[in-house]
Amino acid sequence: MILLVHGDREYLRAPGDELQTDLGVLEVPEDVAGGDVLETHLGEAFVVREPRGPDLFNHFERTGAPMMPRDVGLIVGHTGACADDRVLDAGTGTGVLAAYLGRIGADVTTYEVDPEFAEVARENMEMAGVTDAVEVRSGDVRDEVDDLAAEPFDLLTLDTGDAPEVVRRAPDLLVDGGFVAVYSPFVETSHEVVDAARDVGLTAIETYETIQRTMDFGDRGSRPSTAGVGHTGYLTFARNE
Repeated sequence: MILLVHGDREYLRAPGDELQTDLGVLEVPEDVAGGDVLETHLGEAFVVREPRGPDLFNHFERTGAPMMPRDVGLIVGHTGACADDRVLDAGTGTGVLAAYLGRIGADVTTYEVDPEFAEVARENMEMAGVTDAVEVRSGDVRDEVDDLAAEPFDLLTLDTGDAPEVVRRAPDLLVDGGFVAVYSPFVETSHEVVDAARDVGLTAIETYETIQRTMDFGDRGSRPSTAGVGHTGYLTFARNE
């Protein structure tokens, strides 16, 4: 997939597709590449851009509130997720986290209990170009723990209401030194996750509230923006060692 950009407009298309807008009709060549400039039949120019993570976040089909890039960044930074890591993810949803991890070279197995959501996530993985790296499975990860534990993972990531229950199986699911990262919109779930991590002997247990504010720069001075909500949720990390 590529992005066609004209000013503040952008459209996601595949090679060979057609774009129809009020700016004219544009045929996307099969050999299109990032940096190309394509014109509509009305002479309007569109720049071709290879989509990156934030672009995919904006264009994924959504099945609910997706994990924000700021949360993905914290997960990667706090766990050291990297290429060739084996990741077990549950609560796929839109698939933002799975796609980001797949694009850095991790091998991701992700579970989504809603079959329709899982199908949307598979389509999003195709859009992201990570179908070789990310396998989206329909089902409840709790039902598969015994089989999954046969080949432990480097990282366990959870965005589910039953995360505390899965965390109790983290020692079976993770290699020595492996990490678990749990996202929750509610602090009560985070508290339950911390208790579960302590009960099974996980270490380096930390919980963070993710807050991000944009800055406004004007003639009178600079200050944090008063618009929007900076809070997204809570992230709990722990390590198996």
